[in-house]
Amino acid sequence: MRMVIVAGTPGSGKTAVLIHALKSLKVGGLSSSVVKIDCLYTDDDKKFKKIGVPTKLGLSMDMCPDHYAIYNIEDMISWAKDNESDFLIVETAGLCHRCAPYTMNCLGVCVIDATSGPNTPLKVGPFLSTADIAVVTKGDMISQAEREIFRERILEVNPKAKIIEANGLSGQGCMELAEEMTKAHEVSLEEEKLRHSAPLAVCTLCVGETRVNKKHHRGILRRIDGFQTYEGE
Repeated sequence: MRMVIVAGTPGSGKTAVLIHALKSLKVGGLSSSVVKIDCLYTDDDKKFKKIGVPTKLGLSMDMCPDHYAIYNIEDMISWAKDNESDFLIVETAGLCHRCAPYTMNCLGVCVIDATSGPNTPLKVGPFLSTADIAVVTKGDMISQAEREIFRERILEVNPKAKIIEANGLSGQGCMELAEEMTKAHEVSLEEEKLRHSAPLAVCTLCVGETRVNKKHHRGILRRIDGFQTYEGE
């Protein structure tokens, strides 16, 4: 079974693009199971179910959605195998831009909104820099010159990325994404590792401390002047 992990900022059009790509796979006789991961709420799982794709919803709540996806991959793969699917598609909403959920043998797809500003590719971190494919959406809403700048920014961050310009409304470019999915490697859970480690962010705020004075905080801490230290036992 092949695994495709799709990451991107909220509102970038991940679900719309995926629905068109899944329809193309279905026409080609290939079956998929989708796990939709979000933080507090989503109804995107209903959109996948509407096109006849087995769908599981995961809400990460207080946990980072990318960490939640990584932690639960074993259960997701097992569920997709029970469905006898050719593909496991995981759509996750990364928020902090410091980690990426891609494993070594999955197909890592970053969906990025071209209207979010020319420097956005420089800001989004590992979920773009470690992706196999960068899907650029809403490119029809900016000028040709702006599209070229946006494309160059992506290649500056990830020179090996294949860039696909897609439209979540018309489906343009989504068939090309589906074709790339068919080239993905088979995954074996025992041999899978992350492409990028989780961020260095273990501090008292991570475990629920709400007081703001520095004297209340322990762990790996970074000051505004750039000095980083460890406070604690």
